[in-house]
Amino acid sequence: MRHRQLPALLATAAALGALGVLPAGAPAAQRAHTAGACSIRGKEESLGPTYVTYVEVRGGVSCGFALHLVKAYYQCRVKHGGVKGTCSGVEGFRCSENRYLKIAVQYDASVACTRGSERVFHKYTQFT
Repeated sequence: MRHRQLPALLATAAALGALGVLPAGAPAAQRAHTAGACSIRGKEESLGPTYVTYVEVRGGVSCGFALHLVKAYYQCRVKHGGVKGTCSGVEGFRCSENRYLKIAVQYDASVACTRGSERVFHKYTQFT
């Protein structure tokens, strides 16, 4: 980047921060997205189920909050029946789950959690 471009870039960032688009001081991973997949690289096994394979946000939900929600959803599920348990909602979100590719030792699932216009989708594999 050229040195002359830096003032314009800083002015743009400050203006966006003032509008609440990019909260000042917020890490890039915590900033709100309008929609998109979240990076879960290196976190696939630390979010609860055996493997979280996909996380997506819509409606201004941050990826940081989405990862928190995925973990809270797992804890709710385990609290209500173990690894085969279910959870209808967490953190003010209503959640629905579809389990597929079921075999004796594992299943895959997709989960959609909504709160108003906010959406968090995730997929996971659970060993039973």
